[in-house]
Amino acid sequence: MKQEELADCLQRKSPSMCQRQLKSNLQKKFQCVFEGVAKAGSPTLLNQIYTELYITEGGAAEVNEEHEVRQIDPASRKLDRPEITIRQEDIFTGRHGPIRTVMTKGVAGIGKTFLTQKFTLDWAEDKANQDIQFTFPFTFRQLNVLKEKKYSLVELVHQFFTETKGICKFEDFQVVFIFDGLDECRLHLDFHNTQILTDATESTSVDVLLTNLISGKLLPSAQLWITTRPAAANQIPPECVDMVTEVRGFTDPQKEQYFRKRFTDNDQASTIISHIKTSRSLHIMCHIPVFCWITATVLEDLLKARETGQLPKTLTEMYIHFLVVQTKVKNIKYNGGVGADPHWSPENRKMVECLGKLAFEQLQKGNVIFYESDLTECCIDLRAASVYSGLFTQIFKEERGLYEDQVFCFIHLSVQEFLAALHVHLTFINSGVNLLSEDQITSQMPETRRDQSAEKLFYQSAVDKTLHSPNGHLDLFLRFLLGLSLQTNQILLHGLLTQTGNDAQTDQKTVQYIKTKFSQNLSPERSINLFHCLNELKDRSLVEEIQQFLRSGKRSKEELSPAQLSALVFILLSSEQDLDVFDLKKYSASEEALLRLLPVVSLSKKVLLSGCNLSERSCEALASVLSFQSSTLRELDLSNNDVQDSGVRLVSDGLRSPHCKLHTLRLSGCLVTEEGCASLASALTSHPSHLRELDLTYNHPGESGARLLSAGLKDPHWRLDTLRVEPGGVQWLRPGLKKYSCELTIDTNTLNIKLQLSDNNRKVTWVEEDQSYPDHPDRFDHWPQLLCSNGLTGRCYWELEWEGNVIISQCMWTGLLALCPSIQSPLTH
Repeated sequence: MKQEELADCLQRKSPSMCQRQLKSNLQKKFQCVFEGVAKAGSPTLLNQIYTELYITEGGAAEVNEEHEVRQIDPASRKLDRPEITIRQEDIFTGRHGPIRTVMTKGVAGIGKTFLTQKFTLDWAEDKANQDIQFTFPFTFRQLNVLKEKKYSLVELVHQFFTETKGICKFEDFQVVFIFDGLDECRLHLDFHNTQILTDATESTSVDVLLTNLISGKLLPSAQLWITTRPAAANQIPPECVDMVTEVRGFTDPQKEQYFRKRFTDNDQASTIISHIKTSRSLHIMCHIPVFCWITATVLEDLLKARETGQLPKTLTEMYIHFLVVQTKVKNIKYNGGVGADPHWSPENRKMVECLGKLAFEQLQKGNVIFYESDLTECCIDLRAASVYSGLFTQIFKEERGLYEDQVFCFIHLSVQEFLAALHVHLTFINSGVNLLSEDQITSQMPETRRDQSAEKLFYQSAVDKTLHSPNGHLDLFLRFLLGLSLQTNQILLHGLLTQTGNDAQTDQKTVQYIKTKFSQNLSPERSINLFHCLNELKDRSLVEEIQQFLRSGKRSKEELSPAQLSALVFILLSSEQDLDVFDLKKYSASEEALLRLLPVVSLSKKVLLSGCNLSERSCEALASVLSFQSSTLRELDLSNNDVQDSGVRLVSDGLRSPHCKLHTLRLSGCLVTEEGCASLASALTSHPSHLRELDLTYNHPGESGARLLSAGLKDPHWRLDTLRVEPGGVQWLRPGLKKYSCELTIDTNTLNIKLQLSDNNRKVTWVEEDQSYPDHPDRFDHWPQLLCSNGLTGRCYWELEWEGNVIISQCMWTGLLALCPSIQSPLTH
């Protein structure tokens, strides 16, 4: 031990004194926050504005590379089970007792940092978790600047929390380490090839220190809380995480609570809450607390100004107004009160252009935190960045690390994406350069700028680039870019744009181009984003078509186009109602429709697909649905589809999945033989704990197939309690309805005297003259009717050829075939 450390230990303060000083300093640090602002404006008490967040337990510490807006959109994610909600003060209390390491996932701006601050503040104020003796909150932004330095764990704690310098052994205390913002980590966390460290006083690089602490080799008695955006969750191996939680942001009641806390004027708060409910895009984004703050900032300004125009209903409109509001604030604050109008001065334009360039270039690299080297690449020096953060504090903010290192970021990823889209839009409108194109030289002629075909290609190329981007990383960027193309939005930015861009005709061509994309094999998530893009372009024609279709009584009689089917998925998944029963015949009884509606299938509890002309292709898709961890499917009816053994084999693959939760499977009349039964038995043996009911009637399982499955009824490991295999036999292996065909025999004793029977007793004709039939008590006297002598029980299929007006009906008798020439409206049953 170094002499200085030895001296400190000999003269150390008591642990209780260290704890009191730590709590006091943490209270001062976290009791006030700047909502959306880093270093300007009036501080607000955290306890005053903190709104309880929706936190759920469960999930895996796996990477989720989807765009974060997808992850909060109910159309992209529905709940597959009743969720276990937890309070932030109980974050270390698992269902089976205390746990060591918790990982909390959540999209940018969802409230993860506020959550850790609230936890720390409650501990420091003696309100919760008093069994914890020391809480040490770190951020990865702070730790990044220590990349080239070496510390022991004790030294690292002392460096950040000087009040603990009297303590040399943290093994003797209950300690919690909080590491906020794993997604911002620029340290090399190698959990497989790192040196093993068990001594808390041994110095090493910070990345080695952290990997040993997280893996439990170093200070195993400590508890750890790591927060991250979903895309970075896999930096920590799953075996190092005891519990995963997720911050889901605000529920609908919590949104309302936020706005009522934010506005003392109850009428104003009610107006804002009502307005948000009118726009699907705004309603979805308000799950994110930061977006609630952006919305409140914009709508408060517009309502205060009493402007006659409509309040913003699209994301693009909201973010344009937000930029305008921040420019007003900047002008009023720094221009001596001048600035009621945004007034895009050269200084303001340059600032927005520089920030837009930074936003776009760093977005392409996936960076949301910017250090000096990142700024230099975009031709921005530290001084200029500090000026921007000082003037536009609610858009671009600066933070200082342990050694006064400067770190910059936009207040939210969506703000970065908006400014990036604005930069690309401005560049194209003002210079004709398409930054999204690999070949930018050919676009620089002045006339290109005014060429409608060039404008059309510009937006169409943006759509294509987004559809080909990995995991939808450009989804929100595209929404903003297309929204900026509207002239109504360009008017809002007058002064910033030196000239307007495309006209309404170009917008309509973009709309039509987007609609053509629905015919391609797009993922549900990409289709959903395209509908949000249409919303930014203020085109709801497809959605309105489907809403009209759902209101009409036609439904399954109409063949829906791929675009209409995509719209149907969007509407059904966006619905607030639970998808309990999905009946494909209500919409379009075809395999193509099923394959496009699979997202709805996976989120329904009961799915009815009987008689929909399905093939192996559908079975393969359904097997994937059964294997989804998020699938809610409990009952599946595939009856009367000629899927055969090969299709059943594919479905069995889904049954084998440990994620499969299916309780009931109906395969009646599916051409299944003993081979298909063997596949089912094998699947249920490998994963026997779920299926309870299996219907194989009107198939040919044979003795061996029936025996295999019947054995499962006696197997204590199987849950199967209902098995139906009768009627069964080789006669049921004919395809289509003909497997149920039966020969009708006319009962001549019932023939009315106005009906004439042919020589072979197969043709009946109504005639004017009475026929001479012997008297019989079953003969119809008045109506020209007859009965068949067959007993039509179970599933029966028969064909009848007729001319004129005929009624065919079935009744409780042995069988009835009624021919009524007087009836004007024939119907069949």
